[in-house]
Parts: sequence; structure tokens; C-alpha cells
Amino acid sequence: MEVREVRYQVKVNKAWCKACGICVEFCPKGVLALGQDGKVDVVNQSECTGCGLCELRCPDFALEVGGVENE
Repeated sequence: MEVREVRYQVKVNKAWCKACGICVEFCPKGVLALGQDGKVDVVNQSECTGCGLCELRCPDFALEVGGVENE
């Protein structure tokens, strides 16, 4: 049986982000932070567990969490 590692990727649509910071507060791993422009930046991608709390809590649907399979 082959075991494949799955990591997660967070994508931010900056055009939709209104810099409320809700996603930053709900991320349990500190993957997100407010950037210089006041909008969300992905600062620690490798720590993402794919829980989806940021995506779920974003009132503007500006985040997308998806799995990326490593080969």
C-alpha cells in the first residue's frame, strides 16, 4: 500500500478581502496574517492542516482551502 502525503493550500482573493481579520483569528496554526496592505497574506503555508475554519468564517468568501497531493 502506497502512502501519499497531502498538504493543504490556502488561496486568497485579495479583490474580495475587506481586511476584517476574522480568518486570521480563527486559524489555529497561524497560517494567515494581515499584510502591509491590511489584507490577508498566507505567511505559514506549510502549517495548514486543511481544517477550513478560515474559509468557513470569511464573510466575503475570499479564501479557498484545498488539498495538494505530493508524489
